[in-house]
Amino acid sequence: MKIRKPLVIRTTFLILGLIILTASAFKTDTNETKAIDTNCINPSVLVTVLTLEELLIKQTSSNSNLQVPFIGNQFIGFREAVGFKESRNRYHIVNKFGYLGKYQFGKSTLKRLKIHNVENFLKNPEQQEKAFKALCSLNKHILKKDIKRSVGKKINGVRITESGILAAAHLSGAGNVRKFLRSNGTVNFNDAFGTTIQHYIIQFSGYDVSEIEASKNPTI
Repeated sequence: MKIRKPLVIRTTFLILGLIILTASAFKTDTNETKAIDTNCINPSVLVTVLTLEELLIKQTSSNSNLQVPFIGNQFIGFREAVGFKESRNRYHIVNKFGYLGKYQFGKSTLKRLKIHNVENFLKNPEQQEKAFKALCSLNKHILKKDIKRSVGKKINGVRITESGILAAAHLSGAGNVRKFLRSNGTVNFNDAFGTTIQHYIIQFSGYDVSEIEASKNPTI
């Protein structure tokens, strides 16, 4: 006659199984945390660094339903929409590639605008807003012929607007936008997150940016 195992033995095995599963879960969490840490630069007391999850929002936003707040179609609406796309309008952000502030400026761009103190720049929202407007003025000067030729036309089925051109220039640089426009869209550009010139032209079309004056040497 077979002897049935006591209930206490079965219970013991069940508890051991639960302990093993719990330990495995903690191990997975730890590995995930390490993965996030290795994809971020070390934070300092001056900045908040974008986590990997936050960086992926920018990376996937071309195909996501992330809604950009709309506060009108004048320059202020354009400015806030670009800032939201770049950093969710946070002035103190530095991403893992070293791009800075609300509008994610590169250091070379800041130098061109004669801004050399990065730490002060991150702590100065007013300077960041002036820098964005100055860069728009510079890009408008560089692209003035292309703006005149291209606005109102369609490239790859997309209607070209001045605000779309200026937003794309902020993303990729005026030179890459010129190549895109003059090649009728065959020469495109992707940033490190896969965002294209055409995507920015679509997303930021239709704003009234007439208050931006083209300037070869904009001042801040």
